[in-house]
Amino acid sequence: MGSVCVKGVSKVYASGHRRGGDVLALDNASFEVSDREFCSILGHSGCGKTTMLNLLAGFETPTAGELLVDGERVARPTWRRTVVFQDYALFPWMTVRDNVAFGLRMKKVPGVEREQIVARQLRLVGLDGFAGHYPHQLSGGMRQRVSIARALAVDPEVLLMDEPFAALDAQNRAAMQQELGRLLAESEAEARKTMILVTHSIDEAILLSDRIIVLTRRPGRIKADIEVKLARPRDESDDGYIRLKRHLRDLIHDEASVS
Repeated sequence: MGSVCVKGVSKVYASGHRRGGDVLALDNASFEVSDREFCSILGHSGCGKTTMLNLLAGFETPTAGELLVDGERVARPTWRRTVVFQDYALFPWMTVRDNVAFGLRMKKVPGVEREQIVARQLRLVGLDGFAGHYPHQLSGGMRQRVSIARALAVDPEVLLMDEPFAALDAQNRAAMQQELGRLLAESEAEARKTMILVTHSIDEAILLSDRIIVLTRRPGRIKADIEVKLARPRDESDDGYIRLKRHLRDLIHDEASVS
């Protein structure tokens, strides 16, 4: 189970200067994500998207409100909520196999079971032939697939992704979006994880999401909560896709015009 509930969450960062004002990053944000749902948090840079992800991960605490996963308050980081970062965050001295196995070792998963899980996750992301390679021997897209495999290997309830493809070039980014879309389309319903993606890309949000939360410019407030009712895999030439993209673009552009 991996239902997520964000209830009246605000986050203030103290400036640390006598004359500088505190920064209100999030203001009274509330939304829910159902078990096994893929939700994107979409908005301009600086709108509080990453702050929201850090709160959900337990890296930071809210100034007001609360965040719940399966009814339990988020109080600290845990393997139940794993994070895929923009910069891969792989251990350069470890092989692909050992990077994916890292969290399993921390959970003290027995050796044989650990090897089976690692092999399964590498097959899932199409890297079963690269288990003995090191991160510097891989392309950016391949490194990010290792990060996803490592995050999924510990069987989290919620997978959090902080603009995971932003560091890739356009071609690799599109390929990774298609790859993650394929995993979502092909995974059995009972095996899917609750996933929350932070992104500023409208296309990325539409291609991958069941729901899209749009944040206003700082302070981040919930501007729209949109259910995506498009069949997978998503077709960018589909009329429904085009209408949704236009609607999201209007929301974002409208936000820019009043900032």
